[in-house]
Amino acid sequence: MKHGHSVNSGRKFALLLCALCVTPIMLVPHMHTLFPSNAWPAIGLFCLATAAHQGWSANLFSTPTDMFPSTGVSTVVGIGGAAGALGGACFTWLVSHYFSLHPLLIFMMAGLAYVIALLIFQLLVPRLGGRQTT
Repeated sequence: MKHGHSVNSGRKFALLLCALCVTPIMLVPHMHTLFPSNAWPAIGLFCLATAAHQGWSANLFSTPTDMFPSTGVSTVVGIGGAAGALGGACFTWLVSHYFSLHPLLIFMMAGLAYVIALLIFQLLVPRLGGRQTT
């Protein structure tokens, strides 16, 4: 934003960059074939994905300040955190009961989740910024 970009483009570019850095996690199930005796490439992919997740969450937790009045930000973040915890619990239950024998599918969903979330975010909030202060 110091270089003249809007809050909208700056925030969404950062989210896009983080989402794209998570996608290589889809390669993890193939690492034992590509590097049979070396786990470090798979570990590197996990490290990249977790670093990208941290960047994603840092940007995501600051978006309510761009969208809502200051008196409502904590409520919005709390609701989002509760929804995230519920979604995480449901995903864990689904994977453990139905998809535990399908690692390719699990890693595919994990790799695409951020890109899909950003697309949904773009559809729901096409323009960030212009927050109200109260």
